[in-house]
Amino acid sequence: MNAAIRAVVRTAGFYEMSVMGVMRGFHGLIHDEFIELNPRSVADIIHRGGTILKSARSEEFTTPEGQAAAVANLRKADVDGLVVIGGDGSFRGGMRLQSAGINVIGVPATIDNDIPCTDYSIGFDTTVNTVIEAINKIRDTATSHERIYVVEVMGRHSGHIALYAGLAGGAETVLVPEVKADLDDLCRRIVGGYKLGKAHSIVVVAEGVGGNFKTGRSLDESSAFRIGNYVKEKTGFDTRVTVLGHIQRGGNPTAQDRIIASRMGAKAVEMLRDDRSGYMVGVVHNEICATPFEEAFRQGKSVDLEFHRLAHILASQ
Repeated sequence: MNAAIRAVVRTAGFYEMSVMGVMRGFHGLIHDEFIELNPRSVADIIHRGGTILKSARSEEFTTPEGQAAAVANLRKADVDGLVVIGGDGSFRGGMRLQSAGINVIGVPATIDNDIPCTDYSIGFDTTVNTVIEAINKIRDTATSHERIYVVEVMGRHSGHIALYAGLAGGAETVLVPEVKADLDDLCRRIVGGYKLGKAHSIVVVAEGVGGNFKTGRSLDESSAFRIGNYVKEKTGFDTRVTVLGHIQRGGNPTAQDRIIASRMGAKAVEMLRDDRSGYMVGVVHNEICATPFEEAFRQGKSVDLEFHRLAHILASQ
């Protein structure tokens, strides 16, 4: 997000527009937490993870009173346009402000990469690379001890992180919420791999994998441990579970994340300068595009099943 903030501030400066930052998102809008930003105040932040403006949830903003307070503070500060950096919830909040007469442009930022109308959202590539680094280290231990490792990654409703990291990390199996899993088939694949001479197996699981598997078991949010126990019982192999958790949300952003954040942040400013509002910017086939919020909300975004098939093929030999 810092790369996007930097791009917004410096692009605005290029066009001789002044910028204020809002601390803690919609909470800050309600409580008048505005700070002045200029090109020097965003120096040396492009390489930093997180956001210098902080982030916070705001139940208060879901109320008419909270939204009215936010609009009043924006009017008082003489704000002409607002750049909202975030995911689906942030964009819906931006739409509420737009309906009250505030010009709003959205910049997609979520590690889940589940925002439609853009190939990538800010943070996704960095997260995938963090997961791959972890898988590489886990594989060293798995090989040395001839173990099976079940690695749980973030993705409560979306399997993008698991699929990309699993494919790039050479995982033997990738389980995602969008594809119904067969744990007995998973066990057969693991046993088959050992018969082919594989000394270990890496199974990447999105945290949202659950529901009724073909084994008849029901898995809750601790599905990685349930899967690990099931595999151990069925195969007899030494099986361990690693939950990567919030380590996936931090760290220095990758070059790709810095570049797309810079491009989208600059585009957001230029759209506001042209009096365009109610859009989210995105990158599709490496081109910066803009989609009305309403159209984006009508669409969904699922994983690429061809990636899932390819991961299965490459791990079967």
